[in-house]
Amino acid sequence: MLTQFLTPAYLPFAVAFVIMAGIGLIEAIGLGVGQIEGDANVDGGMLDWLGLGGELPILIWLTSLLGCFTLAGVVIQQGATAIAGAPLHWGVALGGASVVGIILNTLAANGLARVMPGFETTVISTDDLIGQRGTILEGTARRGSPARAKIVDRHGQAHFVMLEPHDDADEIQSGETALLVRRQDKLFFAVPDRSTLFRPI
Repeated sequence: MLTQFLTPAYLPFAVAFVIMAGIGLIEAIGLGVGQIEGDANVDGGMLDWLGLGGELPILIWLTSLLGCFTLAGVVIQQGATAIAGAPLHWGVALGGASVVGIILNTLAANGLARVMPGFETTVISTDDLIGQRGTILEGTARRGSPARAKIVDRHGQAHFVMLEPHDDADEIQSGETALLVRRQDKLFFAVPDRSTLFRPI
């Protein structure tokens, strides 16, 4: 069977199998990107039908598609050999396996999406840093003279931003903490924790 799998008639399916195995290896050693958002311009109904509208990571969906395509191609070629005595031309088999593989993968992906745990991300947007506290790392933050600050988000990830006091009269010294209250482009403005109104309870 392995020798037959390497013949031209089975070549597209052999390539798909190798790619599928490579993706599986990447995921196994933890290098996969897992979840990638779909293009916002693509029709949502089509994504849902293909199994991409839910929380199924894209690499799992792609692995499933390659597996379904490979399986469909092998079954088609084996069936053609049993009936006609020879496999179909690889181009003909490729077209048939693509259609059948997509249909099979739709069923498989929707099934996987129902049984897999929900996807959780630790990625936050820049605006999510507003309302967080940052610590000045060096220098003194004054209006018109920002200083570098470190913010640790709710996932424990560190972010480094340039920060100025929100009020003209305030200064935030190195080592002091401040509450980020607004953002203008890449620059954040904060109220120092010396202000009792914003001090943590």
